[in-house]
Amino acid sequence: MEAEMEEKIQKTVRSILQQSNMDDVTEYKIRKQASDKLHLDLSKPPYKAFVKQVVRSFLEEQQQQEEEKEEAEEEEQERQTGDGEYDDEGNLIVCKLSEKRKVTVQDFRGKTLVSIREYFKKDGKELPTAKGISLTEEQWSAFKKNVPAIEKAISKMESRIM
Repeated sequence: MEAEMEEKIQKTVRSILQQSNMDDVTEYKIRKQASDKLHLDLSKPPYKAFVKQVVRSFLEEQQQQEEEKEEAEEEEQERQTGDGEYDDEGNLIVCKLSEKRKVTVQDFRGKTLVSIREYFKKDGKELPTAKGISLTEEQWSAFKKNVPAIEKAISKMESRIM
């Protein structure tokens, strides 16, 4: 296959991929759309293999970009919380939900806990109240895994209200 033809195919396939919904698209659909645009049968073995390589390369780049984006978001969140800010009891403050509510990570009797708790001020110190919840690592993982279902339920509930 000529370099010029490879470049045309690659540009066309990447363009289709960029405009596609990655949940619905298949390699076959991409190859078919590119075939139609280029007026070329891309189902022949050398073309098919090349399209597969372009798709795989595109997906790997997308995954890399997503990982870099997540890392940047985590770094930004750390910067917003003071990058290692601790409460007056020595617990790492992960984020402040409001003036009185904070998410902290702490060690309690040898177990790591994620606490979402209200705080109050006494003698110039911010101290945790009994209002809140502390989750073990297992509970936190279960909660985190179910966040999409929670968000879906909230959206469903909000759509009924409006």
